[in-house]
Amino acid sequence: MTFKNLIRGTISGIALSACLAASTAFAAEMPKKVGYITNYATHEWYQNVIKGMEDRAAQLGFEIEVIDANLDMAKQVSAAEDFMARNIDVLIITPVNEEGVVPILRRAKANGVPVVLEGNPAKGMDVLVAICDYDTGYHAGVASGEYLAAKGGDSARVMNVGLPLLSATILRSNGFMDGIRTIIPGAELTHDLDGAGSADRSQEVASAALAVDANINVIYGINDSSALGGLQAWRAAGLSEDELLVVGTGGEGLAFMNEMAKNGPLQLEAAMFPEKVGFTAIDAAVSMFNGEDLPEHIVSPTTTFDTASLSDYYVLTSDTTRQIQWDAVNALVAPASCMKYASDL
Repeated sequence: MTFKNLIRGTISGIALSACLAASTAFAAEMPKKVGYITNYATHEWYQNVIKGMEDRAAQLGFEIEVIDANLDMAKQVSAAEDFMARNIDVLIITPVNEEGVVPILRRAKANGVPVVLEGNPAKGMDVLVAICDYDTGYHAGVASGEYLAAKGGDSARVMNVGLPLLSATILRSNGFMDGIRTIIPGAELTHDLDGAGSADRSQEVASAALAVDANINVIYGINDSSALGGLQAWRAAGLSEDELLVVGTGGEGLAFMNEMAKNGPLQLEAAMFPEKVGFTAIDAAVSMFNGEDLPEHIVSPTTTFDTASLSDYYVLTSDTTRQIQWDAVNALVAPASCMKYASDL
């Protein structure tokens, strides 16, 4: 199954949670153990996805065991085989890559083990919990155009710090440019970079690009590491921040919050709420365990906020921890279907 087919059925995470809450109170049977194979557990995003999963599993009274594939497809396959050998009730997987997970899905189906994918689709999947990537970038682009226009700007020269390896991140970048052009039609993609999703690589490629042409006023990152890496390159070059707008994506952890607190160039964040994604993935796992009918794509909500509205969604509780504001996040309405899918690329 590919994104092309997903439009046949989608549901918001809010609706799923509401349905499960009702079924939990009356009839839903809980799995004894759910296994999650993440692709990169040292990343802030996945740490908070795991936190959301663990919190929800604890609420529902069962265990979740996490194995980190550490970006190694062979480790992900081995972890899945180990879980199935130990008769895990449900698997949740964030694919290391979209093709490599296909044999796992085939084997799990043969063994009668339900699988929930997180983040990226794969052929043969039954259920995917993920945001609408194009929409997320698009709405961040619209907000960016409005931000620049409100300051009297009528032009935008954009550095996109992207990740062309994944269809999801290409959609975010494309959506951003389409969105900003609804407000500033002449917005130009000056630099289209591969930052590999990491802060160090993003800083490296952004530094090289700025050495060639530093006449930009927007840095867009497909995740927070990309945006912050681009910003660090800007600062290392000694360039003025007065007219620069930086737009992050993800709301992954503390790094973007600490930067936004400075009230500097990072003024907008396309938040994807990893805790909510983890929460919804557990709900989907319980529903699959009970044989309930689910759509192929359960859409997790996103929104773009600025420095003033950051605290509506997250607050720092210490130097090393943050608290998601569940009332505000749960009030967000996910789209019934995405504006574009990977098949549209």
